[in-house]
Amino acid sequence: MWKKDDVKPQGIAESSADSANSSKVASAAPISTPLSSSALPVSSRSAACISQGIRIKGEVTGSEDLFVDGLVDGKLNLANGSLTIGPNGSVKADVHAREVIVRGKIEGKVTGRDKVQVWSTGQITGEVQTERLAIEEGALLKGKVEAGKQPVRVAETKATAASASKSSEATSLSSGTAAD
Repeated sequence: MWKKDDVKPQGIAESSADSANSSKVASAAPISTPLSSSALPVSSRSAACISQGIRIKGEVTGSEDLFVDGLVDGKLNLANGSLTIGPNGSVKADVHAREVIVRGKIEGKVTGRDKVQVWSTGQITGEVQTERLAIEEGALLKGKVEAGKQPVRVAETKATAASASKSSEATSLSSGTAAD
């Protein structure tokens, strides 16, 4: 266990007695510092990490970028974030994110609003829906794929026009029967 005296908060000035001994203490027992970002297998933009050895069952939601190198079973919903599945990552979940990068395994429905990218070590089993899809040689993709811009607005326009024409037909029929 750590002793309270071993770790000093940063930004607090030391007393004169402590400063005289600080050079001896610093060389004898270095204060542990957090790991640098280069030591972790996190993508450069990831704000959060589920590292190897961590297992999550349930729903993960957020709007930040997420790096998964552990196991996730449930749902992953990152509204405006990017999801990166690391080489050791395994996800059994429905995934919704702005961008999905797969270096490990995903089983479930994958929805990448802007892009889904499957690296050579990546495996997807299930349904993929995205605007842009990139698959490297050696990657595995089993299931249904819908890639490209979705003509949602065209379908909505046609449905609106169809309902408007039906209501105008009903109006003309009812006016015709009222005249008889």
